[in-house]
Amino acid sequence: MKSINDEVINEIVINKSRFITVLCNINDKNEVNDKILEYKNKYKDATHYCYAYIVGGYSKCSDDGEPSGTAGMPILNVLQNNDLTNVLCVVIRYFGGIKLGAGGLVRAYSKCVSEAVNLAHISDLIDGYYIEIEFDYDNIKKIDYLLKDVLIDKKFGENIIYSFKISEDNYLEIESILKEKTNILKKESILISV
Repeated sequence: MKSINDEVINEIVINKSRFITVLCNINDKNEVNDKILEYKNKYKDATHYCYAYIVGGYSKCSDDGEPSGTAGMPILNVLQNNDLTNVLCVVIRYFGGIKLGAGGLVRAYSKCVSEAVNLAHISDLIDGYYIEIEFDYDNIKKIDYLLKDVLIDKKFGENIIYSFKISEDNYLEIESILKEKTNILKKESILISV
């Protein structure tokens, strides 16, 4: 499986209709409604906000008022054909006055998403974990050495809390030391990019 690294925004005009395609990374389907609302606020007065997403083996699409099967499904098909997951694609359409017909809409939405995917930085995904650990200051040097190649969000207080993503293989190599030297607050299976 693959996913995109950064948000991509691409705009094309087809027969006077303006299509703005937004691709963004999501980790949970609960993020979808907030993202769509964000784009509706950013691109006010658009005629349609058609979308598709794939996350955690689940997919969904919406034609948002376009004829059935002419927008959401073509968007989803492009995402699936590119083996993408953890991704939301919203195509915002400002109607330009010329009807495209069912076939024209399918081609237009497919083209919009294909162009956006071609602009995206795509990474392979592997099994991994999101980890939060807590430990005392006496162990900071050992933990920092253990996680020297990992990007860490660090919080300092009475104890230290590190949050990070790590591949399953790398975690298995250091699991026993982490269990011995830290309190593992959270361990959640995720897909991480490589």
